[in-house]
Amino acid sequence: MRKKLNRESKEFMAVSAETLAGMLDSGRATAVKIGTEAGAKIQIGRRVLFKVSVVEKYLDSMAGES
Repeated sequence: MRKKLNRESKEFMAVSAETLAGMLDSGRATAVKIGTEAGAKIQIGRRVLFKVSVVEKYLDSMAGES
């Protein structure tokens, strides 16, 4: 019998544009703009993901926090 994978983590390494928009409480276009400017964009084939830790650091630096 195969081991069941636990995929119910609340902390993600990378998320889609729609999920990032939900996390930022913004629209999809704004989330893509922020993720791209932060350098968090990861493209695998046609799929585009954004690295959450990079976006968080970018937003902290924009807010003046270190």
